[in-house]
Order: sequence, then structure tokens, then C-alpha cells
Amino acid sequence: MSADEGRLLAERVLRTAGYSEREAWIIGDHVIEAALCGYEYSGLPKILNVIEKAKASAPRTPMKALHETPISAMFDGGNNNGMLTMFWAAEAAIAKASEHGIALMAVTNSWTSGRGAHYVEKLARAGFIGIHTVSSARHVAPPGGLKAMLGTNPIAFAFPTEHDPLLIDLGTSAFMSTELSLFERLGKELPAGVAQDSSGAPTRDPHAARAGALFPFGGHKGFALGMAIQALGVLAGSGFNVAKDYGYLLLAIKPDLLLPLATFRQHLSEEIARIKATPRLPGVDEIRIPSERSYRERRLNLERGIEIDRPVYESLLALCQPSSQDSRP
Repeated sequence: MSADEGRLLAERVLRTAGYSEREAWIIGDHVIEAALCGYEYSGLPKILNVIEKAKASAPRTPMKALHETPISAMFDGGNNNGMLTMFWAAEAAIAKASEHGIALMAVTNSWTSGRGAHYVEKLARAGFIGIHTVSSARHVAPPGGLKAMLGTNPIAFAFPTEHDPLLIDLGTSAFMSTELSLFERLGKELPAGVAQDSSGAPTRDPHAARAGALFPFGGHKGFALGMAIQALGVLAGSGFNVAKDYGYLLLAIKPDLLLPLATFRQHLSEEIARIKATPRLPGVDEIRIPSERSYRERRLNLERGIEIDRPVYESLLALCQPSSQDSRP
């Protein structure tokens, strides 16, 4: 389907589920952007995850600041979906950083924020360096551990250049929980070496992995980075949640604090060009920089449309019927 058709479908489902027109647009835009960039699991299937999440059935209240300074804010997300709360937090970060040069936003009492690159790209296109970390629901076991104790804990960076922003977005787990949900839905096997079952044995069964745990990427190094993000989640207020899991942190930095934005853009663009010009091994067509593939996919998919698995499509269509989903506050 075209991107516009996908947005309309997403918004129909979300409006039926009780989200306002503006909220449905924000979430719908997020998932379609993810699909355009080639991240199917963060695309339209994410709508199903949002609606099926247990926290989605609890009451929602407006996001509010628990603590605020001229350059920072700790927000209570009011049990709103993270794609909404982080959209609002990014807008607040741009406003504060525009005035003061730096802004630090935290969001607690929120869940399922989607693709971190979405928010930091917004900051970079406004002329800021963006850094975003997420401590999330527990899906990852520490090395040698039998039980999931950490989130998949992604971290994202964005830097303005003379062209598209340089985006770096990675989870600290060997496999992401959102993609695990899609594999469960489609009955697909996991790649080898990313998960264990409840007994600690390696597994490729997504349902067994859900009952067991995912591994950190890169062994103890990925675990260490995941621990750092878990600690930043505590700074972002994860300890205020009943489950003590989700904590979102967003940092916006104006390059002008150290050097003019135009100079930073120029120097970083030159650095990227230098790295891309690295002599290549036989059979290597190009040195690819993080985010280049997603930008190419976005341009191509805007023309050719996005693909969606039929079981996901049919499940979304079923949710468009008012009787299939109670209205939510």
C-alpha cells in the first residue's frame, strides 16, 4: 500500500481504539515513517502492539511536568503511549534548547515509544545534536543469568550535517522485543544465538524466548552498555513506575555552545566523506554510514509503497470495527 493508505489505516484503527485525531496522527506518522525506512516490525504491526498492551487498557491522563528548570523537565507521561509522550518531549526540548543551548527531558509513566531515531532526527533537523536513551520492559538476561532483568534498552544519536542528519540507533540486545512480537505473530523462527528459553537453553522459538530471555548483543560489552542505559532510565524516573521499567531520556545540544552550527555541519560532513572514501576490500561496493540505508529505503518506499504481512493487515482491518475494541479514555 502507499504511505498515505498506511497512515489512513493506522489512524482509523487508533481512532476506533479511543485516541484523538491528533494522537492518532502522531502515532500513525511514527509507524509509517518506520515502515518507509525499512523497519517493518516498528511499522504497522506496532499499532497491534500498542492496542494489545496491558497498560493500554488503564486510564490515561494528560502529561504533566513533575519538576522543571529552564533547561530541563521531568514529565509524568500519564500512562500515555511513548510515541505521544516522546513527541511532546521532543517539542519541549527544541523550545528549551533554542533559548538556552541545551535541554534535558525525562519521561516516566509511559510505555512503547517506538523508534528512537524518529525523535533525534527531529532534533537534528532543527539544528541540534540529539541523544535519546530508553530503559524498557524486561526482556534481556545478564550474561550467565536465567531470567530477563534488563530492557532491550536502545540508544539513539543524531547529528546535523550539510545533508541528511547522521543517525545512529541501536538496541543493546541481540534482538529487539518489537521484532520478537512480530515473529510471534507470524510464527517465524528467530535467528540463532539471540535468545534462551525459561530453562536457559538456546532457542529459536519466539514464544519460548518470550517466556525466557533475549541475550545482550556482544556479550558482556552489550550488557555493560545496557546497564548504563538502565541507570539513565533511573535518572529519567523509571523508579516511579510500579514495574520500575520504562524511563525515557532525551538530550538536545546546540552545537553553538562550542562552535558555530555551520562549522559543525561542514566538519562532520567532511569527516563522513573521509570515512566513506576508505579503501575497500575486494567485493565491497561501498563503505556505508549508519542511516544511509534507511534514507534510501525511505525515498524508494515513498514511490513504490510499503509492504505489510497479510495477518497483520487483516488484524488491523478487524480492529477498525467499533464493536471490536472498547473506546478508551
